[in-house]
Amino acid sequence: MMPDSDQDATRAWVETWAKAGPKLEEIRRRELALLKYEDHVDAIDAMLELACRHGSPRTTSGLVEQQRLFGKLRK
Repeated sequence: MMPDSDQDATRAWVETWAKAGPKLEEIRRRELALLKYEDHVDAIDAMLELACRHGSPRTTSGLVEQQRLFGKLRK
């Protein structure tokens, strides 16, 4: 069990992020809405190039694997 001071610090940390999270999400959404593709063509192109170079096409949707895991949980 954690000492009270550690629990208090953890609780304060969680409360801080609980308040900050929605505000940071609002800032992120606003910045994305104002993003101009033309100003970031090189960065976007580099990310797409990485995805094409290192990505691999999915052979399934993952549904079969999900159902297998659900079946294991059921047993």
